[in-house]
Amino acid sequence: MPIPFTPLTMAHKALVQRYTLASACRNCDLSFLNLVSWRFLYDTQLAEHRDHLLFRFKANGHNAYLAPLGQGPLAPVLTDLMADAAEAGEPFLMLGVSEPQLAQITEAMPSRFYAHADRAYTDYLYSREAMATLAGKRLQAKRNFANRFARLYPAHRVLPLTTNLLPACLALAEQWVRQKALATDTEQNAYEAERRAMHTAFDHWDELDAQGVAVMLGNDIVAFSYGAAINYDTFDVCAEKADTRYEGAFAFVSRALAQSLPACFEWLNREEDLGFEELRRSKLSYHPTQLLHKYTVMTHHPFMK
Repeated sequence: MPIPFTPLTMAHKALVQRYTLASACRNCDLSFLNLVSWRFLYDTQLAEHRDHLLFRFKANGHNAYLAPLGQGPLAPVLTDLMADAAEAGEPFLMLGVSEPQLAQITEAMPSRFYAHADRAYTDYLYSREAMATLAGKRLQAKRNFANRFARLYPAHRVLPLTTNLLPACLALAEQWVRQKALATDTEQNAYEAERRAMHTAFDHWDELDAQGVAVMLGNDIVAFSYGAAINYDTFDVCAEKADTRYEGAFAFVSRALAQSLPACFEWLNREEDLGFEELRRSKLSYHPTQLLHKYTVMTHHPFMK
């Protein structure tokens, strides 16, 4: 059965979240804010098909899919996705598949697929309570940094991130990139894409139900962080920036965001490290509760029974 894919737009928010917010999947790729903000890079399309929500996008110039979300028989949906790939003359490729999703796919069509995980695309999951308190010996260094910022800059204010503050946040993000002194084209391209995604998120801030905090000294924003819901209990931290001249600003804004979130969010997904060693060290230093490994799934070739 042909799948009626159509380009993802803001108008699809209710449809997407009807599936994602009720799902047990905590994959950061399923945050509607993320989906919309990065559609420019992936040419993201979606379809509601056989009681499932499907996504098709471009990866290195080829069609790829996210794992289906929904209820009911999965095998017919997978068969239609493989037919969709074949019609385009491309191999079947599914990306960002979590371990529970992989188990469901394997059960639906045993021996039909093979899968491998890429560590660069593993999501980092943290207890929101742990990030809000930074309590305990393992997080003592982070707690010390956050408290040092509060002590060194007693006039600081933590404000909800609202539209009037967004232009100053963009300026800080661009300053942060300059402070990083990016060394490679890969880093430059990654942060240019992030800047464009941030612009999109800010352009649709209220529509996306985004939440965030800004840390201010006087009239200046020295740190900010924001994100949106992935599902009913997991919040996706999409961005976190700070002026590195202010000691402890990163640890402070990270804690402030966790403290600002509703209690319904038990988990924070702080996304992937994309293989950047410095980013990996930073994410590991907060001692994630879980590493959410995500798999690339393809059909066996030739087909193996």
